[in-house]
Amino acid sequence: MEEGDLAAGKNIAAALGAWIVFEDEAGQSLTPPRARTWVRIGRTPVVRVRGRGSGRVSMAGMTCYKPGERSRLTYAVREYRGHKGERKGFGWRDFRDLIVRARIQLGGPIVLVWDNVRLHLTKPLREFIEANAEWLAVFQLPTYAPDLNPQEGIWSLVKRDIGNLAAADWVRSPRP
Repeated sequence: MEEGDLAAGKNIAAALGAWIVFEDEAGQSLTPPRARTWVRIGRTPVVRVRGRGSGRVSMAGMTCYKPGERSRLTYAVREYRGHKGERKGFGWRDFRDLIVRARIQLGGPIVLVWDNVRLHLTKPLREFIEANAEWLAVFQLPTYAPDLNPQEGIWSLVKRDIGNLAAADWVRSPRP
């Protein structure tokens, strides 16, 4: 994996005509949250929620930028319900597949910028990156630098009003 500052990544992207892609992960509990809400004075708010709501949703997303092109968002979602043998979050293959899907959708080389979460540094993922160096360059963000990753703003918008969300059902789409 290449290491360097973000300015170097920007220069490489310009030289290759590549997309600059920022990746990040987030998670959200499916347990109904406790939050404040508006109600008439003297009335107790009642929000009925069906089901236990246990489990978790993990999300991995990529915001993609290239001069002269519309910005793009590529993402993957994994639901965890606590069943035996079920994975709780993303594995290295999921990140590999997300990168490949982004390349196919973007139609060009990628300069990937992501944090240094342990899973990004695994040997199989490093080998994948090295094997695809002709179209993929990777830069690590410094530790604790969410202000440098625009994908963090996407997660902020996704989670902003979830405290007052009382979903009647969790719609589950079939997995491929």
